[in-house]
Amino acid sequence: MRVITLVESLDHVCARYRAGAFVKPLAACGIDLQLLPLPRAFPARQQTLWNLKGERVILLRKLLPWIDWKIVRSRASWIAFDLDDAVFLRDSYSGKGFTDSRRQARFQRICLEADAIAAGNTFLAIAARERGARGSIEVIPTCVDPNAYIPRQAHDLSDRLDLVWIGSASTLQGLDRFRETLETIGKRVQGVRFIQICDRFLQFKHLETVHAPWSSVTEARDLANANVGISWIPDDPWSQGKCGLKLLQSMAAGLPVVANPVGVHPEMITPNINGFLAGDTEEWVEAIIRLRDDLSLRTRFGQAGRALVENRYSVSVGARQWKELLS
Repeated sequence: MRVITLVESLDHVCARYRAGAFVKPLAACGIDLQLLPLPRAFPARQQTLWNLKGERVILLRKLLPWIDWKIVRSRASWIAFDLDDAVFLRDSYSGKGFTDSRRQARFQRICLEADAIAAGNTFLAIAARERGARGSIEVIPTCVDPNAYIPRQAHDLSDRLDLVWIGSASTLQGLDRFRETLETIGKRVQGVRFIQICDRFLQFKHLETVHAPWSSVTEARDLANANVGISWIPDDPWSQGKCGLKLLQSMAAGLPVVANPVGVHPEMITPNINGFLAGDTEEWVEAIIRLRDDLSLRTRFGQAGRALVENRYSVSVGARQWKELLS
């Protein structure tokens, strides 16, 4: 079976995790998954779509204009729309608010006419159902390959605790909103450093910061070299669509995790099992102190998080879900 995944670009994080990660495991099942970038220019994009020849198609995130969608619908034998963000909304940092009538209309049209929806979390699946999705709806979480991450043995550094955050420049705005709590952690928790794995970096006055330029070659190593993975997202409609990649990568690297109780975070973190959910600044400070002072706790949480990824969020699990959806 030949399946074409239409992506915005091959190096986009969503293309790598939502599509590229499944090429090899699906090939072992007899499914030839190919990623096809959509040109930005109107004539080239339409020509790419007209070149489809009856294949099964996965449209990744892109809310195509009406005419482009009609071409895909007419050329593909079967279409799944895959989304791992609330693409029908503007993001948390837009000055125009969340509601966008054009995005809403395009999303509803796709939901009505697609053969299947692959949603990264339950919130996104419900959004598709509420907009009249007629095909099957499957929750397929964003997945990581645990074999790409080699946890290092937990180490007791009583004079230092390295927190780590991984993301892109586009998500750095969320981290900046969390600045006040991070500065407080820096002032009140002795020995804490903050590792940022990114292509841009924030500076802090009270929190020692390590800049680790992002690379697909070094990201797993840089995560494993830290002690605690953290994530924070705004409590708003856009964030409900996020799929927790930061936490998944940290847990795959064998790290305990701390995050605010928003969106998928409570689904991924079971307090006192693989990490802590921390709402206000005091809860964050308490969580970081506990992890700094208890090596056995860090070890236990890290092992539990790694097991969670292997059992529920691994590429092998996601590939089985895609195989069922495509068959």
